[in-house]
Amino acid sequence: MPGGGYDFVPLMEGVREWTAGADLALCNLEVPLAPPGQAVTGYPVFGAPGELVPALAELGWDGCATATNHALDRGAAGVDHTLDVLDAAGLGHVGTARSDAEAAAPQLYRLERGGRELVVAQLSATTIMNGQAAPASSPWAVTRADVAVMTGQARAAREAGADVVVANVHWGVEYTHSPVDEQLRIAAELARGGQVDVLIGSHSHVPQPIDRLPGGPRGEGMWVVYSMGNFLSNQDEACCTMETATGIMTTATVRVAADGPAAVTALDWAPVTVDRADSRRIYPLDELVRGARPDGLGLDATTVAARHVRVTEVMGAERMRTEPPTRRATLRR
Repeated sequence: MPGGGYDFVPLMEGVREWTAGADLALCNLEVPLAPPGQAVTGYPVFGAPGELVPALAELGWDGCATATNHALDRGAAGVDHTLDVLDAAGLGHVGTARSDAEAAAPQLYRLERGGRELVVAQLSATTIMNGQAAPASSPWAVTRADVAVMTGQARAAREAGADVVVANVHWGVEYTHSPVDEQLRIAAELARGGQVDVLIGSHSHVPQPIDRLPGGPRGEGMWVVYSMGNFLSNQDEACCTMETATGIMTTATVRVAADGPAAVTALDWAPVTVDRADSRRIYPLDELVRGARPDGLGLDATTVAARHVRVTEVMGAERMRTEPPTRRATLRR
């Protein structure tokens, strides 16, 4: 960008309608920000540029889950700096913490529409730490995925007024397109706990299916997407597998009764893909399949079609969404 530094907005501009259009847009922030005085680095020990966070805010994101296997790549300083920058940008966060109290509390988002308030609580935890341990002075720096603890946090959030609970879990095995036993077990146990409405998975870097499991609030079921795959990334066929060039945006539909509980009635998905070889921009994949050719797009029609076919094979066409949402609620924290 002019004057130096990084500008992430053009890389994600293609999905602005989706992120800015959602009443509540939540992301998974895979890596910490590089603390002041430290260099920006990529794989295997990450430290992202600070400009990433205000770009997320500019594009309509409201908050991020931060518990991942890379959360401690820059140690406690990276955890603290990342959360400070998120705070400065007005974005919510959960999964890493600067204090024991912060670690124990969910992130709450309050949505208002038509005189009715909807409170959404977000939790975030990881099963994977890349062999890293939190500092002895801050064992709560990264939230570990303990089903009993997460269920208790979700119950406490509901007792404090949350209508809907969303839980993010970083889990599973990279580059696998179906959930492994650990994911199935954790999801089933969280569903049986009856406190979580939507469970969102990450870590595999490729999409994994959506399901609705028995249990959930009031026994109405718990929605789970086992992995969102990649969003903005530096992976595709050239380094990894074709599926790493794709990911999904999920949209939860919440029914709010006039005098009753809120309920998540659907979890739909829309595919995205990254043009890593040329612009490194991300686009709604369905639009490219239908013939859209944004300026600077380097992907050819054959590649676009192959990616779309594969992600649809994994996710199934039943819940595919082709139109972005429209923001109608007002958010306050």
